[in-house]
Order: sequence, then structure tokens, then C-alpha cells
Amino acid sequence: MVRKEMADHMRSWRYNLMLLLIGLTCLGSLYTAMMSIREAVPKDQTLNAFLFLKLFTVSDGTLPPFITFIGFLGPLLGISLGFDAVNSERNKGTLSRVMAQPIHRDFLIGAKFVGALILISMMFLSLGFLVMGLGLLAIGIPPSAEEFLRMLLFLLLSIIYVGFWLSLAILFSIKFRQSATSALSSLSIWLFFSVFFTMLIQLIANATAPVNATNPNDILQHQQFIQVIMSLSPSQLFSEATTTLLTPTVRSLGPLTLEQVYGAIPSPLPLGQSMLLIWPQVTGMIAATLVCFGISYAYFMRQEIRSR
Repeated sequence: MVRKEMADHMRSWRYNLMLLLIGLTCLGSLYTAMMSIREAVPKDQTLNAFLFLKLFTVSDGTLPPFITFIGFLGPLLGISLGFDAVNSERNKGTLSRVMAQPIHRDFLIGAKFVGALILISMMFLSLGFLVMGLGLLAIGIPPSAEEFLRMLLFLLLSIIYVGFWLSLAILFSIKFRQSATSALSSLSIWLFFSVFFTMLIQLIANATAPVNATNPNDILQHQQFIQVIMSLSPSQLFSEATTTLLTPTVRSLGPLTLEQVYGAIPSPLPLGQSMLLIWPQVTGMIAATLVCFGISYAYFMRQEIRSR
């Protein structure tokens, strides 16, 4: 069943168009990153440290960097693969025929999710290694072991992030009978967290700003409160985690006091310390994915399937 789902997606125009779109945008961002590195290396010798990671984060302003394209187009890929996973078969009448066979329901919903997730993993791993290979040919400097592990972890985080939107789209495909309704519902949530959630947080920040702006404790508590609300957005969790992984100089994701900053040596964090720093973001994305898939599983197992 997993192979059938993978074959159906690979033969669909949606998957091929999304693959072409993500591939072209990633290659374009790679080209701008290489141009920026060539211009910046003679001026700033500090780019020689973790130079290979700059391929994913540096841009000359013409196109956004690689991580920005993944954060923007990744949810669209997950939604496109899952918004009609169940309701399209129900509308065609094939769902009742499949369930008439000696097949368990959990096999069907599991194959829908696993098949699409395997395709997403293959796409991101292929694009990631393509970027690494082209970057190696362009700059002529091989990545270190830590850089290679950071890039692999970045690709793994991208798969988890897109898997959340896939599970959310499958949930709406089970809830709504019309594919257009499930697609619009998924896109509405993605648009809310991508555009309007930041505006809402800004309004909350202005409304809850401390009256006494000279008290550092009140300012610190307010910043921590805003950071907790921001962590409710999957895109914010993904952005913080990937930025920390691909930019080893990031030492903190929240506000710091002068006592915490005093005496700190401005050096990049090791990979283990970066993983400890982003562990709450990683567990949050994994938990959100599992919760959405768990709700989809429970709802599908209790849903009545009638023949046409």
C-alpha cells in the first residue's frame, strides 16, 4: 500500500510541479549564495569558518536563502500531498471498495502518511545533497564533519516540518468530504501562521508592554512571555531550529541579561550545544506532527464508510 501511494504521487502533476518549483528556487538561491560568498570572502576572512553552511544562509538580496525557500514552500508541498488523501477516494467510491478487502483501516491511513513522507524525505535529501555537491564544485572546499552533520540535521528538521503540514492536511481530508474545503482549510492555517500570526503577536506585545520600562525584570518577563506565544507557531519553531543549526555563532534564542553575557567568549557553539539549544523546538515540531496524525487516526478509525 505504501508503494501504491508513492506511485500515485509520483505520477501526479502536483508532486512533479512542486518538485520542479522547489528545485528551481533552491538552485537559484544556491547561485546567489555562491556569488555572495565570492564577494565577501576577500573582505571578511571570518567567513572561512563554517564556509559550507553559508550556502544555505547567505544571499545577495536578489533571492532569499535556501532555508527561507524551504520554510515557505515546504508547507505547500505537505498540503498538496495530503489535502485529498481520503476524501478524494470517498468521492470516487474507491474507499468503500478498498475497505471491502481484508485490509485494516489503520493500514490505509498509515500508508497515506508514510508514503507521502517517504517522497518528501527523498526530495529533500536529493536537493540537499545536490546543493552540497554543486557547492563543493563551486567553492572547492569540502565540508568538515560537523558541517556535514549540521546539514543532515537541517534536512531532517525540514522533513519533520513538512510532515506536520502533511498530517494536518490529512486530518482535514478526513474531516471534510470536499477536497476544496480541506485544501482551503489547510492553506488558511498556513497563511495565518506565515503572515498574520506575527502581526497578532505584535499587537499582543504592544498591549502587554510593561508600564515601568526601566525595570529590567519586567522587560525580561515580558520578552519571555512573547517568546512563549511565538513558540505556538510551527514556522517560528522551524526558523529558530534551522537558524541555530546553520549559524553556529547563535548562542541563545531568548533574551539575556548582562550577567549572562559578561565574560562569554564570542565563539561558535559545538554541535552538541546547538542541539541542546534547539531541543525544545525539535520536540515541539515532532509532538505537533504526532498529535495531528493521532487525531486523524482516531477520527478515521471511528468514521463510517458507506458504499455509493
